[in-house]
Formats: sequence, structure tokens, C-alpha cells
Amino acid sequence: MSNSPALPAAGTEPQWCSVAGWLQAAATGGDLAGALQQVRVQALEALPLHPWIHLCPAPHWDAQLTLLQQRLDALPPGPERLRRYPLLGVPFAVKDNIDIEGEPTTAACPAFSRVAERSATVVRKLLDAGALWVGKTNLDQFATGLVGTRSPYGRPACVDDPARISGGSSAGSAVVVARGIVPFSLGTDTAGSGRVPAGFNGLVGLKPTPGRVGSSGVLPACRTLDCVSIFAHDADDAAHVLSVIEGADAGDAYSDFVPGPARLPVRLRLGVPAQPLVDAAYAPAWAAACAHAQALGHELVEIDFAPLHAVAALLYEGPWVAERHSVVRELMQRQPQALDATVRQVIERATQLTATDAFIAQYRLREMQAGLRPLWDRVDALLVPTAPTHPTFAEVDADPLGSNALLGTYTNFVNLLGWCALALPAGTTAAGLPFGVTFIARGGLDAALAHAARAWEGRQATPSPWLRTPASEATLDLAVVGAHLSGLPLNGQLRERGATLVEATATAPSYRFYALPGTTPPKPGLLKVAEGGGAIAVEVWAMPQAAVGSFLALIPPPLGLGSIELADGRHVHGFVCEAHALAGARDITAFGGWRAYLASLEPALP
Repeated sequence: MSNSPALPAAGTEPQWCSVAGWLQAAATGGDLAGALQQVRVQALEALPLHPWIHLCPAPHWDAQLTLLQQRLDALPPGPERLRRYPLLGVPFAVKDNIDIEGEPTTAACPAFSRVAERSATVVRKLLDAGALWVGKTNLDQFATGLVGTRSPYGRPACVDDPARISGGSSAGSAVVVARGIVPFSLGTDTAGSGRVPAGFNGLVGLKPTPGRVGSSGVLPACRTLDCVSIFAHDADDAAHVLSVIEGADAGDAYSDFVPGPARLPVRLRLGVPAQPLVDAAYAPAWAAACAHAQALGHELVEIDFAPLHAVAALLYEGPWVAERHSVVRELMQRQPQALDATVRQVIERATQLTATDAFIAQYRLREMQAGLRPLWDRVDALLVPTAPTHPTFAEVDADPLGSNALLGTYTNFVNLLGWCALALPAGTTAAGLPFGVTFIARGGLDAALAHAARAWEGRQATPSPWLRTPASEATLDLAVVGAHLSGLPLNGQLRERGATLVEATATAPSYRFYALPGTTPPKPGLLKVAEGGGAIAVEVWAMPQAAVGSFLALIPPPLGLGSIELADGRHVHGFVCEAHALAGARDITAFGGWRAYLASLEPALP
């Protein structure tokens, strides 16, 4: 059973539970000092619930308040405050494997504790943006676990049921956000540690593409896979925090910041498990989540997850556990009893592995990565239950390794494949417990996932004016009408250049459409006319501007790129045809699109 006392009421006034609410107060002259005083009180009151390992010392807290007041005094109320300090006055928490200058970093192991000489890059960015750190949070020791129970500093519980685990390893970081103490927190995520606790506590858990956020000053778990993650109450808040902490990190050899597309299609092809692994309590909630996705217009595509589960098996059954051993090997040799017994059991496996094992596993992973690349031709993203079940403390105690392994069913493979993920609330179970789903996409689609989450959350089209979005590459909207349509012979030219399908729509009713003779593969020609035109089906793709030149080089005459008017009056670039080439070409305007014309050429079925 949990060693947590009964839970007091969670949360504060709604404004102070969101990053946007805090920023509105900062920009308009709200009572930040009073709100921050309440944050400090709530943080102290939560100590018996074990979310904290170390609270900001009173002198340091007072110094942060003084600096905040100086910044407020230097700039009058208004948006300029937030342009200079995009997190002005916002309190946050940090998982205790992330360094803060002058404060201890324990990784939930007192014998390992050391005082940080400087703050982690992500912490420095938050402080420079005007945020205030409240405390360092509890975790599964050395970030080894998905349960949140492997800590000598206590075992945080789910905010809605003290008998159930909070999830880990970023246990405390999730709990302090779910309880409304701070509007966001930092965790880390190697195998799901930033997603599973989000699912168990009704939160958003944003796990960036590996390398997008620098890890300098973060104690590694698996250095080649680790990601700093973000907990918040909604995707807009999490995306705003990501916009502050993302970017190249000179102190991190694995930093690899590459902005990706800003958006995904409005109607997504979502890969879902053909045989979903969820327990009886979660099954109705998963079915409801799938129905919600379909109600939003998304298509559910059943996927065999066996290849993904095979990748996941490499994380703990393969040699990556040796990365954990590299961090604690000296402590294990000198003082093995200092480690949690389950954590020690997990990491000790590394002593049985060889360099040969490591290379064999690397070769196998590369093969798996290559084999899974075509998946993104079939789907735009994956939709999975964040976890298959929500165990009690008693169930974890009875089977520490087995229950932990089960929780990683839909999380362990993501970082090994270099993908990004966003965990989102998806209602509750019949017992009133939170249920969560996770959207997973190929690397670089962080901003696009956050944008797509707005529809899932039922938010208005326009986000808060106080919030920013993560960096994304400049793109050009391109309308295609023929062989470049999805599934047709030249569509690969778009995907090879990182183009993303935005929408399927139609032109304004002012075009004539022709089948060009003697083209391979067959291609159409589109011509705008003053009268007698029709609406022609098109797809709009967002292509990175850096790739447009190489795409133009592939377009043969008489085709070219010009301006096309869409049905809603917008103008985008798209395929047009020189008028002289249409002499003698068959007019196929009446078919309304290239697919319909191709279908008319197929032999009639008996």
C-alpha cells in the first residue's frame, strides 16, 4: 500500500494552474507576489505527500522574488514584458537529476548527492526567461523505473487515488503540476518517464525528439536516448515551455536541434494497435478515445505493433542498460547497498554484457529503424494508450520488475527510433481515474504534434496571445492535382523532401482540367479560365522551403508552379500547365479530379 497520507484538495484558482494565466498576470500587472507566496505555502504543505526531495531555500527564494520585482519595475505592464521574459514570474519544478547551481542533485540516492557547480542548460534558459524554481522533485532512483516507487525519499501517489502509483520515473514532477502547485515542471524521459506519470495524473507530457532540447547538466540515465520532458495542464502551455528550452546546446554532444514542420494534416491517419494491450478498467476509456479521434475526422489505421515491441525489448533486454551502469559503476563497486534493491538488480545486468553485445544490438536496431520507415507512408502519427494499466502500490510491490515492464508497452520504443511523443488526457475510467493517450510521430514533428493537440483538447483555433509555439521550419504550401497525390507514382518526391500533407480540398470553380497525352507516368494539366470552369480536387502539402529548389528541378515542361485559387478563396502555389500544351488534350473537367478520371479508365468489373 501507499505510504502517503490522505490527499488534501488539489489545485488553486484556474488562472494559476496554467502558464498562460501566469503570463497574463505578468503582462497586465496582476498580483504575482501574492500568488507566489501561495505557491510557497502549497509546496511546503505537500511535503508529506513526497513529491519533493529539495525545496528552494528561503534565502534563494527571496532572491528570486527580488529579481522578479526588478524585472517588473524595469518594464511597464504590456506585451513587451513577455517579449523580453517569456516566462516572467512563472514558478516551476525540476526533477532531481537536473542540476541547479549551488543546490544538491541526488537522483534519489543520498550517497550519490553532490552540489551542482552550475545549472543545467534547460534551467538556465528558464531562469533567463523570468521563471522561478520552487523545488527539486522525487523520482525513481537514477531515473530507473516507470513506477515512481524506487526512492528513499518516499513514494508519491496518484493525485486521484492514494493507493495507486504516480508513475515514474518523473513522479514528483507530475504530482506537483497535477496538484496545482506549479503550472509546469521538467522531467526526463528515456523510456516513458515523462509520459506514464502524465497519463496517471491527468496531465500533458511532452517528450521532444531526442536532441531537440539540450541535456547538459542532466544526469544521464541512457545518455544516447535521454530527453528532457515537460509536464503541463494543456498542450499550449507545454509547447510554450518547449519554445523556451529547445535549441542547440554546446555542452551536450548529443544536441541535435532541427526544427520540423509546423503542422500535420487536419484529418490524420492514426496508426492504432490492431490488438490493443489494455486491462479491463482501461478498455472502455480506450474505445472512447478512439471514437473521439474518429469524431474529429481522423482515420484509424490498425497497425501490427510487433515490430515496435521488438524495438522496445532492446531497451532493457539489450545492452543499453550498460549506459545506466556507466553513471553509477563507481558507487556500485564502493557502496552497492546505497542503491535501491530493484534499481541495482536492473543495472547489474550490464556486468554480464560485452562490447560485442553492444555492437550486435546496434546493428539490429539500425535494421529495425530501416524496416519501420515505410510506416510513415501509411500513417501520419500513432495513437496509443499511454499505459496499459494503472497498478496499485501493492501490485508493484508484489512484482516490481514485471509491473514496471508492462507500463513501458507503448513508450519504450520511441526514443530508440528517434521519434517524438505527446501524452494527453483522454477522460476517466469508470472508477474516476485519469486515462491518457499518447500521439507519437517521426522525429522533428514536435511543433506539429502540439498544434494537432489543440483539436483533441477542444481548444479554440487561436491560442493565448501570451504563448509562443516551438520553432518550425519555413514551408511552402503546394497544391498537387495529379501523379503527386497520395498513393500515386510521384508522391514519393514530396515525402522524400519532408513534405507533409495538410489537407485534401478543391480549387475554386474556375479551372479546366486536361489529361496530357504522351506523359509517363500519366499527368494532368490545370488551366484557369474566365468562365466555364469547374472545381478540381487537390491536395495541399507543406514543403520545407529548403527543398523547393530540388523539387522544381523535377518538374518537366509544359508543367510548372504557379498560383492556384482554392475553394475557400486562399491562394497557394501549385501545378499549372502552359496553355499551348492543351491543344488536343482530352478535357476531363467533368470528372472533378485526377483520381476520378483514373478510376474511369479501369476495366469494368463483372
